[in-house]
Amino acid sequence: MTQHASAAGPPAARRRRAEPDDRAERERIAAVRRYDILDTPPDGAFDRVAALAARLLDAPAATVTIVDTDRVRFKAAHGLEGLKGIEEVDRVPGLCASAVRRDGALVIPDTLLDPVAAHHPLVTGELGIRFYAAAPITTGDGHRLGTVNVLDTRPRVITEDDTATLVDLAALVMDQLELRLSALRTLRAEREARERAEKDRASIAAFASTLQRTLLPPALPAVPGLELACHYRTASAHEVGGDFYDVFPLDGERWAFFMGDVCGKGPEAATVTALARHTLRAAARVDPDPVTVLGALNAELLTDVTAGSRYCTTVYGVLEPREKEGFTVTLAAGGHPPAYHLGTDDSGTVSARPVQLQGGMLVGAFRQARFARTVLTLDRGETLFLYTDGLTEARTAEGAMLGDEGLTGFLERRDGIPTASALVEDTITLLASLPDQAGDDVALLALSVPGPTTAPKTGVSATARTTASPEHLGQE
Repeated sequence: MTQHASAAGPPAARRRRAEPDDRAERERIAAVRRYDILDTPPDGAFDRVAALAARLLDAPAATVTIVDTDRVRFKAAHGLEGLKGIEEVDRVPGLCASAVRRDGALVIPDTLLDPVAAHHPLVTGELGIRFYAAAPITTGDGHRLGTVNVLDTRPRVITEDDTATLVDLAALVMDQLELRLSALRTLRAEREARERAEKDRASIAAFASTLQRTLLPPALPAVPGLELACHYRTASAHEVGGDFYDVFPLDGERWAFFMGDVCGKGPEAATVTALARHTLRAAARVDPDPVTVLGALNAELLTDVTAGSRYCTTVYGVLEPREKEGFTVTLAAGGHPPAYHLGTDDSGTVSARPVQLQGGMLVGAFRQARFARTVLTLDRGETLFLYTDGLTEARTAEGAMLGDEGLTGFLERRDGIPTASALVEDTITLLASLPDQAGDDVALLALSVPGPTTAPKTGVSATARTTASPEHLGQE
């Protein structure tokens, strides 16, 4: 049951104690204003969190709220559809207004037995709330913006795991708010940069390069038993591209990786790129199954207002170490060019086999999109190569596109076991040799298990670089 501190003591002492609280509340309200979320249109991401909270805790109702100075705004409400005026309620102590005053979760098994909650309008009114549990939506600097909560019309208790679930869902809401804030800042910065473009085009190029790097991992992680290499090249120094990739740890020894390509360029594509990267990582925390993760991204792109009508192609995979060496790779794709699985036969001849995933649809284009899935083994001396279509659409000296056949031929024209870093470096050299290098952005990601002639490695982060035509603007 919730506990409320008394106001005992002389008036002057009470004022001295209240001042820090008042200052903290002013700072909290300033944080609420910073995220600019109070009176915005409904957000599908918050609706899904509320529905998920109700389902996971077996509660008839759940809400996502933001607590303002004098009101509690419902950003999402599941199970309260028949109640009029549910958009907001007055801010009175007992439920959400009390929850944002606490560091941890607030659980009230029976509101009628709580001296403060018993007088709340949601308890005494039409809803007749008898059970309430909430976790605060907390910023990185410790300000509690609102809550994710579940409600019931009968008293009940929940487990510590249920409470932890609420805390995790509140963290997901905070991730979404951070993403929205990042998108707003990106768009504002882009507008400011465009206003300066006529005076200083060089500053625009520097801005685009810096923004592009914020959409990519600054470096690849060290994955035990695996060599990683990546490369990103934008077609223009003055526009932000829509290609993206990442490698990150999952639970235990498993790792996830993905590559994608958002349609279009510029600030709108950058916003969707940031949204896609964030959603893929967040979805993997809930369920790393590749098809499930792509389904979550598809739903997010279709419902998030910042995405507009943009879609993307994506390939997402999970690496799981095998008992002796190598990895089992589970891949799912939506409209993305096929990855290549490279290895050698007994004679040392290199083979490059496209990993065909039939039926994978574009991500963010259709509500009932289906995504293809396959499982392969990455053994010792083998490499998995991912890329965006800027590579196969690059023009040769004869004016024809490199295409799938040209890429397959290039991958197989090499001596010895192909490693991730060597393969990426060779592909960079290939692009540099073409007349216009590439008419579109190009992203490359290679993963290889060291072979018998390769020095053993516990994980290599190699060739991670971002470049923008016509010159390199930096690399990691």
